[in-house]
Amino acid sequence: MSDDQRVLMAVIGAPHGVRGEVRIKTFTGDPLALGDYGKLTDAKGAAYTIANLRPAKNVVVARIKEITTREAAEAANGTELFVSRSALPDDLGEDEFYHADLIGLEAVDEAGARLGTVKTMHDFGAGDIIELTLSTGGTAMVPFTRAAVPQVSIAERRIVVDPAAAGLLPDEDEDEEQP
Repeated sequence: MSDDQRVLMAVIGAPHGVRGEVRIKTFTGDPLALGDYGKLTDAKGAAYTIANLRPAKNVVVARIKEITTREAAEAANGTELFVSRSALPDDLGEDEFYHADLIGLEAVDEAGARLGTVKTMHDFGAGDIIELTLSTGGTAMVPFTRAAVPQVSIAERRIVVDPAAAGLLPDEDEDEEQP
């Protein structure tokens, strides 16, 4: 992975109040740590500086130096905020990974047969899901659990997937003829 790769950290949501504050959905372990990464950038490279953060239900409310009016806050709704991968700490635990480091890894089964490539990561609220682009065509969603993905090697740029635990094996009922 290149150090200059950008990592999605948050998405600006609806305005909060009339003075330019915004709701932000963060993808950081600690939502209030968003301001610790320095300047954030949008997809076009425009910089955003967090001046103040406070918790609010499922999001944080932020004052961003570059957003000073409600109109500017409304215009920023939906803006994705990124940091350079090099700005993230590398002191992760043994079974901790940045989603950005997993994307693009080769997925193989326990015997080493290629299954596909990690396309993206999702979190729909019940845990992380890996979306694979399959070698046979199409995509598959795999739970990012130790049972389904028993091995991750960032250094080797691959993950090992247990097809049975990942739900990648065809249903036995599908092969039987229906009356």
